[in-house]
Amino acid sequence: MAKRQLTRRQSWRIEKIQEERAARAAKRESRAVEELEGGDLGPEQNGLVIAHFGVQVEVEAEDGELAGQVCRCHLRANLPALVTGDRVVWRAGNQGGGVIVAQLPRRSELCRPDMRGQLKPVAANVDRIVIVFAPLPEPHANLIDRYLVAAEHAGIRPLLLLNKADLVNEENAAGLDALLATYQRLGYPLLEVSARQGAGMQELQAALDGHVSVFVGQSGVGKSSLVNSLLPGVDTRVGALSEQTGKGMHTTTTARLFHFPGGGELIDSPGIREFGLGHVSRADVEAGFIEFRDLLGHCRFRDCRHDREPGCALLKALDEGRIQPQRMASYRHILASLPEPEY
Repeated sequence: MAKRQLTRRQSWRIEKIQEERAARAAKRESRAVEELEGGDLGPEQNGLVIAHFGVQVEVEAEDGELAGQVCRCHLRANLPALVTGDRVVWRAGNQGGGVIVAQLPRRSELCRPDMRGQLKPVAANVDRIVIVFAPLPEPHANLIDRYLVAAEHAGIRPLLLLNKADLVNEENAAGLDALLATYQRLGYPLLEVSARQGAGMQELQAALDGHVSVFVGQSGVGKSSLVNSLLPGVDTRVGALSEQTGKGMHTTTTARLFHFPGGGELIDSPGIREFGLGHVSRADVEAGFIEFRDLLGHCRFRDCRHDREPGCALLKALDEGRIQPQRMASYRHILASLPEPEY
């Protein structure tokens, strides 16, 4: 059944209700902070946000007597929105709980537009994006390329990860080989694993140790299964594929940070089928296609759109096989999806 389209007035009413609920929650949170600060709070100390729950976050103490302990904290009203991976300054309350008093500078942040098109951070201080895909649900190069553009834009190194390698068969092997070969030729690091059978997991663990990584990818590609395999005992809920659509059903509901025994962290983020790039420009998209770098600026026309223009360096490289047709099609598809610039 097709989704019923909401009228503008219905959308406005829903948004108004959500804003009123958020305002009530903020008032309750402000009173809670006032009660905590009215008592005796402990000294300021550094902490790491390991999960986010609406107006509260879970903070892991990084120093002092509470080092290693996890505390549910309230946020002062003047603080910006915090996300998993943020490092903060906080104070513990005598009766449990705590108050975050400051956010420390972020080294990096991974963002995506929300349903209203507003840019929203989803993870902070990440230095590796693990782009997970699988034979089922069928991988789409355009979605992978969107993640790669987002990684380049955020300055975070990507790692391509084919999970469920045990599901490769005669029917899908040729297509998967062609897909993987495209990215291998471009020099992207790529691993093939099976979280269910354990194949390749030691190599994956070695690639993640010492880094702060985030898993991204369609629902159903096995991100939660990978977490369970890498971190026995965590028991992240695992979802099955929908029998009707063949797509994954969401299981993770909030981004959570896990520590690896050998060092490094993993942020498990909610699965997303579409990765919006409404916050990037045409130049950002072009920079995200790394094979374009030596060609940009060499077209006959300065405002070349790399479509049908004579003397286009990208079209020449496409004809000569230096740019793969799949990548050019993906580039054009991403550009077509961007909102029109405002003048």
